Amino acid sequence: MRRKTVLAIAALPLFATLTAVTAPAASALPRLQGKSVDYNVLAAPGTSVETIEAAARAAGGRVVDRNAAIGLITVAAPEQGFTERVSKARGVSAAAKARAVGHAPKTKSAPKPDVEKEATKSASSPSPALQKAAEAKQDKAQSRSAAQSVGMDPLDSNLWGLTSIRADLARDHTIGDKRVKVGILDTGVDGKHPDIAPNFDRALSRNFAKDIPMDELGQVVDGPCEFRGCVDPSDWDDNGHGTHVAGTIAAAADGFGLSGVAPGVSIVNIRGAQDSGSFFLQPVVNAMTYAGDAGLDVVNMSFFVDPWLYNCDNNPADTPEQQAEQRTIKAAISRAMDYAYRKGVTQVVSLGNQHSDLGAPQPDASSPNYPANTAHPRTIDNASCLSLPIEGPHSIGVASYGPSGMKADYSNWGTEQISVSAPGGYFRDYFGTPWYQTRENTILSAYPRNVAFAAGHIDAAGNILPPGAALKVMREVKPDGTLAFYQWLQGTSMASPHAAGVAALIVSKFGNYDARGGVLLNPDRVERVMQGTATKTPCPTPRVLDYPDRDETYTATCLGGPEFNGFYGAGQVDALQAIVSGADYL
Repeated sequence: MRRKTVLAIAALPLFATLTAVTAPAASALPRLQGKSVDYNVLAAPGTSVETIEAAARAAGGRVVDRNAAIGLITVAAPEQGFTERVSKARGVSAAAKARAVGHAPKTKSAPKPDVEKEATKSASSPSPALQKAAEAKQDKAQSRSAAQSVGMDPLDSNLWGLTSIRADLARDHTIGDKRVKVGILDTGVDGKHPDIAPNFDRALSRNFAKDIPMDELGQVVDGPCEFRGCVDPSDWDDNGHGTHVAGTIAAAADGFGLSGVAPGVSIVNIRGAQDSGSFFLQPVVNAMTYAGDAGLDVVNMSFFVDPWLYNCDNNPADTPEQQAEQRTIKAAISRAMDYAYRKGVTQVVSLGNQHSDLGAPQPDASSPNYPANTAHPRTIDNASCLSLPIEGPHSIGVASYGPSGMKADYSNWGTEQISVSAPGGYFRDYFGTPWYQTRENTILSAYPRNVAFAAGHIDAAGNILPPGAALKVMREVKPDGTLAFYQWLQGTSMASPHAAGVAALIVSKFGNYDARGGVLLNPDRVERVMQGTATKTPCPTPRVLDYPDRDETYTATCLGGPEFNGFYGAGQVDALQAIVSGADYL
């Protein structure tokens, strides 16, 4: 069974009435000193956001952002003395420095390789015979799609993930409804990309993250701001991760480029991340609660938690300030996920790329990884330490497999957190064959032109340069000369969008449509359909999976039976079966 995260403080309402702020005696107040930094201050259950705003001002801070739905504010204040002051005020549950709470790998040049960009480091090409066989297989698939499926696009023959979950065949029944809205809580969405633009809801899209050129230590975070006020437009992605996710979910099926799992639904950018890929607490919870307020039906969250791989209550290896920071993150994200759930938002979350069993966490020596060089060894208690948002309430956790169906070596697993599995790409799939370490084992999706140019993959005119050609960056040209670009990535970040697309199809097919254009389907019912119609996939034999090209830290043991296990959850998502048989599970 999945562990259901329940925080008592998350379940209590926040009252709108203003209560008095009780301040300690002046002699007891610590001195405020040092440069100004940002803090997150969380209201206690039953306390209004106005109360903690007053407490923050009384403690010497300046409120710069607020979320009344869950009682969280961001405050600018001197780096010494503020938390001690504000924590003593009545109605304040927690206060801690604002830190990154999540990360999506940056698709620009990065100092270290990561899972999603592994395919950019080295690759082999299949033998001519295998290439010819593959082309014949693709021709056959295209012929089948033309005969049996609606609206397949030219590059769809590269999308093994799309056909693996039978999303191509599901189009004979539905491509999704435009009234169904899928939020992309990520680094942004390139709303001008030709495959994204037809389904992009510009009116509802928001950017909750302000660019941060440098942190308080002078280290580069996002670099120079590209737009006035350091706020990117709501149709902009300066990283590429969010656009790739959006394309997999709902790229339009219009005869150009490629198409998504649910090519008829709407894409809404609810950006909560920095250009660098870091996720800070206030923008993330603002995006989550906005999803509920704006009537979004599905939200995809393809990010993993920083600076703490696991957020613990009172880990003895952490300082009191670090403990308070983690408790604040746990409470605020849990409240926000509860809020979105109550508003009818289905929350699909990637399981993570740390090749770990989340139900049996190993000692962590990587946290905190922000600021740099502050990590220290910690023993992780499974009962009190959570990886968020995957272990938050109401999450639908998605693990990743490759084109062979094998669990990708990088993918996290575990019976407590997983719901289903989906194609996420596996560069190292087919070990011992010519297909090993080929980019076609990964996931192709939309690539923002500005990011491709910044990465040196294309020139200013849109011509693919040798570095881009080596990575098999693709380009399509419309009759009017409009250019579109595509890149290959892998990760559980690529798996969850496949599942989110299936969730959007389920809402489209079985949701209740109201006169105002909204659609309602309880998130629990969406999950039941997704799990009930998934292709049951048993554990491998033997259950201990050793990856021959990896060290022992990647070895994974699959627990559970064919109906539900730690590698595949309830099975591999199946778009066609969800549409045809989903009513049986409502």
